[in-house]
Amino acid sequence: MKKIVVTLLAALGLVAGAHASSGGMVWDKAPDRSADMPALQNGAKLFVKYCLNCHSAAFMRYNRLKDIGFTEQEIKDNLLFTTEKVGETMKAAIDPRQAKDWFGANPPDLTLVARSRSAPGQGTGADYLYTYLRTYYPDETKATGWNNMAFPNVGMPHVLWELQGKREPEFKTSTAHGQETHELAGWKQVSPGTMTPEQYDQAVGDLVGFLQWMAEPARNTRVHLGFGVIAFLLLMTFLTWRLNAAYWKDVK
Repeated sequence: MKKIVVTLLAALGLVAGAHASSGGMVWDKAPDRSADMPALQNGAKLFVKYCLNCHSAAFMRYNRLKDIGFTEQEIKDNLLFTTEKVGETMKAAIDPRQAKDWFGANPPDLTLVARSRSAPGQGTGADYLYTYLRTYYPDETKATGWNNMAFPNVGMPHVLWELQGKREPEFKTSTAHGQETHELAGWKQVSPGTMTPEQYDQAVGDLVGFLQWMAEPARNTRVHLGFGVIAFLLLMTFLTWRLNAAYWKDVK
């Protein structure tokens, strides 16, 4: 029995070591901006400016952005490319063939990315995106010049680097079960961006909030309706219970 326990502990140590060496890390909790209209609007602007050049949102139409407070004229003036119409879907500006040549694969559609990237035990898709967009660092060994702590060997460059600036990760070394692991201890700012770290985290939170809303635009409506339905069922249960008691009172 003792030998089995030791073997299991060693196996867990190997898994943890492999996870750490492959860039595995704890995801930061993303702020909930699903009901914050100004934040969602700012996130939509950031998405169009920095993401829509390469990534599509093929299941989202521009006119659906009215749900987060934009008017049709604001959509036309601030979010549309010159050849597009309000009723069209949000398609990437890049030629798919060029994207494949430059990045090795077509950039994925982002309509549902906030739902599809969740992982049991680590967090939601929003947590992943919030961590991913804040953990880029320069890496001259990569074709794009960038790498990422949440997605090692990522093919996507750091499109928000002008906002965040350049940072380098700092690690601390620890040994567990005979395996040496390197854990992220913090970040060193190499060159500043146009935003402070706090402002950048706020902007990324807005962008992730928009991606989360885009993955399920009716989420807030669904939640509100759910509370109403539950309240109605509880009321009907109470009325049924009292009606049943009144009906059988004389029989008993």
